[in-house]
Amino acid sequence: MSKIKPELKKLLENQQYAFIGSHSAVKICAWTKKSLLDEGVCYKEKFYGISSHRCCQLSTTVNHCQNRCIFCWRPTQYTEGIDIKGKLDDPKKLIDKAIKAQQKQISGFGGNKKLNKKKFKEAQIPNQFAISLSGEPTLYPKLGELINEILKRDATAYVVSNGLCPDVLADLHPLPTNMYLSLDAPNKELFRKIDQSQIKDAWEKLNKSLEILKKLNTKTVLRITVLKGLNDVHPEQYASLIKKASPDFVEVKAYMFVGASRQRLTIDRMPRHHEVKAFSKDILKHLKEYKLKDEKKESRVVLLAKD
Repeated sequence: MSKIKPELKKLLENQQYAFIGSHSAVKICAWTKKSLLDEGVCYKEKFYGISSHRCCQLSTTVNHCQNRCIFCWRPTQYTEGIDIKGKLDDPKKLIDKAIKAQQKQISGFGGNKKLNKKKFKEAQIPNQFAISLSGEPTLYPKLGELINEILKRDATAYVVSNGLCPDVLADLHPLPTNMYLSLDAPNKELFRKIDQSQIKDAWEKLNKSLEILKKLNTKTVLRITVLKGLNDVHPEQYASLIKKASPDFVEVKAYMFVGASRQRLTIDRMPRHHEVKAFSKDILKHLKEYKLKDEKKESRVVLLAKD
C-alpha cells in the first residue's frame, strides 16, 4: 500500500508515473521516447555518452524534499517531511520493479512505424538509471545499496541532489557514476528566494556539500538552472562556488516553463539558448580552469568542463 497521499498518487499516475514501492516510482523521460523513434536524444547522451533509449528515470523519495523550489515542475504543495515513515522499499526489488515498469511503459511503441527496432530491443534492459525524477534521493537511507545494485548490473547511476544532506554525501558508498549537485543561486539571499528551503542552515549545508564534492572520487557535476531576470546575476559569485566544489563539469541550463512551475512563474522566466550561453561565458570570465565544451540548443543547455 502506497504511503503517498491518494490525491497525489492519482495526479502523478495521470502524468504517467508508475509506482514501484511505497515511496518510489519511475516515469519514462520524453527523450527516451524520442530516441526510440530516432527523433533526438537527451543532452546527457551528447555530453556523457549514455544511451537515452536505455535510461530509466526513477525516484525513491517521490514526495520528500527539504526545498520548495519555485522552478520545480513537481507539485511541491504535496511535499512532506524529510523522514520516510514505515518500512523502506528494498533496493534490489526496486530495480527489478523499475525494469518491469519501464518495459510496460514502452510496450506501446511496438506498433509504431517510426520505431527503431534495435533500440526497442535494447531498451528492454536499461543500462542507465537517473535517480532524479522527484524528491531528494539522499533522504533515502538505502541510497548506497541502490547504487550498488545498479552497478552490479553493469549499469550506470546518476544521482541529482540538492546538497542539503552533506553527511550522507560524505559517507555515500559506493558512489554513483555521476554525482550532481544543484546550484540554483549565487548567494544566500537568492537561494532563500528561489529554493525556499524548509530547513535551517540550508545555505550552509549546501556549501558544505560543495566542499565535499571536491573530494569525491567519481565524475562530479554542478547544475545551474537559469531563471531569466532572477538568478542570472553575479557570475563572479557562481564562479567562486564552482571553485569551491571543483567539479569535472558544470551544466548551465535554462529553466523550462513546464508542469507545476507554471503556477508559480511566467514564461518570460525561461531564457533562450543564446542567453544561457551568454551567461555561461560571463561565468567563464572568472573561471580560468574551465572552458565551454559542448551545448545542446534544443535543451537550452551549455556544458562547461575543466580545461
